[in-house]
Amino acid sequence: MKKNVSLYRYTLPIETGIILRNRRLKQREGLIIHLQQADKEGWGEIAPLPEFSQETLAEAEVAVRQWIEKWLNHQDESLTSYPPSVAFGVSCALAELNGTLSEEANFQTAPLCYGDPDELYAELNQIQGEKIAKIKVGLYEANRDGLIADMFLEAIPDLKLRLDANRSWTLEKALLFASEIAPERKDRIQFLEEPCKTPELSRQFAEQTGINIAWDETVREPNFLVKKEPNLTAIVIKPTLVGSLEKCISLIEQAHQQGLIAVISSSIESSLGLTQLARFANQYTPNTLAGLDTLDLMKAQLLRQWGNSTLPLADLNSEFVTKLG
Repeated sequence: MKKNVSLYRYTLPIETGIILRNRRLKQREGLIIHLQQADKEGWGEIAPLPEFSQETLAEAEVAVRQWIEKWLNHQDESLTSYPPSVAFGVSCALAELNGTLSEEANFQTAPLCYGDPDELYAELNQIQGEKIAKIKVGLYEANRDGLIADMFLEAIPDLKLRLDANRSWTLEKALLFASEIAPERKDRIQFLEEPCKTPELSRQFAEQTGINIAWDETVREPNFLVKKEPNLTAIVIKPTLVGSLEKCISLIEQAHQQGLIAVISSSIESSLGLTQLARFANQYTPNTLAGLDTLDLMKAQLLRQWGNSTLPLADLNSEFVTKLG
C-alpha cells in the first residue's frame, strides 16, 4: 500500500513575548508531519519547547526523518526510542491515519489568569459547571504570589485554583507563599504543581501547609512510577514533553487506578497540536478540565480551528510555513 510523507516547518509569532524559565519566547517554532496511506491521512505537530524539552528542534528534525525513512520502508517500530516531541507528533499523525484518535474535542479549558479578578470573573461566568482557573507562580516574590492567589479565591467564592510553580521555590519561600492564603480558602487550591526545587521538599511543603500538590516535571523523570501519596492529588501530563499518545494513555490509566487526577496540559503548541490534545483529553480524561489555554499567546492559528477562536487561520501556503525537502 503506497505511503507518502510531507514535512513542514512553522514559525508563529508570539503575542506577549512570554518568559520560559530564563528565556523570553518571541516565536513558536515546530515541525508538521503529514502522513498519507491509500485514502487516509494523518497530521502531527513536533514542537520541542525551549527551556523544557531535552531535544532541540534541529535534533527533532533529524529524528523524525529517521522515523519517516523506516515508515516508508514498512519498518514500523516503537516510538519509545525517539525524543518526546517526535513521539507525540508522530503518534498523533498515526492515530489520525488509523482512526484511533476521537474526532470529538472539548474546547473548554482551565483559563490562565494574569492578575485581574474582574477579567477572570467574566470569563468564568461563561463556564458551565466547575469554575477552575490556573495561575503561574514563582516568577515574582512568593508573598506577592500568595496575596494574588488569595485575592482570586476571596473575589470568586466558588473558584478552584490550579497553581504552577515549576520547582522555582525553596521550602522557605513556598511556606511564605502559603502564609498569605487564608486557612479557610486553602482547600480551594485544587493543587500546586511542583512548588519546590525537589519532590522531597514539595512533599514537606504539602505536609506542613495542607495544600495539595501535583507532579509535573516529576512525571518526566526516568523511572517515574505513578503512586498515591499523602497530599498528592494529580499528575500533569504534557504530551510534547512526555512522549507518544500510548505512553500518555498508560500514565492516565495508572493515575486513575491510584485515585489521582490526570490533567492533559499544553506545551504552547499551535492550534494544530492543541486541537489534537483537546480531542485526546476528551477521549481519555473526559471528567477533568484540561490545561490548554495557551492559544491566545499566538498571533495566528495553524491548519486547525480551535473552537470559536477569532485568530486568523494560517494554512500551508502562509508566510509562517515552509515545506522541507
